[in-house]
Amino acid sequence: MRTCVGCRRREPAEVLLRIVAAAGSLIPDPRRRLPGRGAWLHPDIGCLDAAERRRAFPRSLRVVGTLDSSGVRDHLRGPADTVAPQ
Repeated sequence: MRTCVGCRRREPAEVLLRIVAAAGSLIPDPRRRLPGRGAWLHPDIGCLDAAERRRAFPRSLRVVGTLDSSGVRDHLRGPADTVAPQ
């Protein structure tokens, strides 16, 4: 069982996305293989927003300063939507 840093609900690790910090950025780790301390997040933009509002990532990853979350946000949005020509 792990706790989502956004909504604080406990879930099995298979339901949550592991996030690590490297070079001032948050990196999604869906395979759970990257080294270092990890934070857990529901794969949901709402939980990411809540974690950012609460400043949960620096605290849970034990990193000083702000972290760029654009990589995680892009990962959660998935592949870019393509618009069909009309």
